[in-house]
Amino acid sequence: MPTYQAVLFDFFGTLTCGVQRGTAHLAIAEQLGCPPDTLIEVLDRTYYQRASGRLGNAEATLRWVCDQAGVHPSQRAVRAAVASRHQAIRADTRLRDEAVPVLATLRHRGVRTGLISDCTHELPEFLPQLAVAPLLDVRVFSVQVGCCKPDPALYWAACRRLGLAPADCLYVGDGGSQELTGAERAGMTAVRLAAPDLADHMVFNADRSWHGPALASLAEVLDLLDPASRTVPA
Repeated sequence: MPTYQAVLFDFFGTLTCGVQRGTAHLAIAEQLGCPPDTLIEVLDRTYYQRASGRLGNAEATLRWVCDQAGVHPSQRAVRAAVASRHQAIRADTRLRDEAVPVLATLRHRGVRTGLISDCTHELPEFLPQLAVAPLLDVRVFSVQVGCCKPDPALYWAACRRLGLAPADCLYVGDGGSQELTGAERAGMTAVRLAAPDLADHMVFNADRSWHGPALASLAEVLDLLDPASRTVPA
């Protein structure tokens, strides 16, 4: 196997378990005076517009979503819904048991680590509270960069911040947003995480035409590196 100087991870469905919208999202629709099905349809349809960050801050983006849904809540209601949405997405997020041990092992072995995530405004706000945060050398968020996967700009941004060439980096993701194809086009090696819990994972624009190597668990990333790094600390 090649020698990688960094491993870059997707977040939702990769460092986290598979994600589904929880019941807390129903309260957001109620706060906005919007039928839940209508709100979900608009959120799904506009994901990449919102994740690009081009609609403004969280309040401006949610106000735009409301316009798309045909509802016109007060500014107070929008602010409350923004806070509720932050809490709901945080509640939907559960780190994989292997995430911290794998990241810690990589860093112990001298391998740099990073995050490249398509996301809306919430993840950059709550990521610092998560146990993986101090174990990531770089964090690249679509909502801050201004584009989404598979745009090579996201991958190259991570490389610039690490001071590495794309060929020095291994990318690991569940395959949403055609991220694996994007990583390879950017010059990285890509592997798919195909953990069993991802069968019901909420995903947009899946990389269905990509047929490269797959891992059954996040811990198998270590098998692609130095054999000495295969032991995951408890």
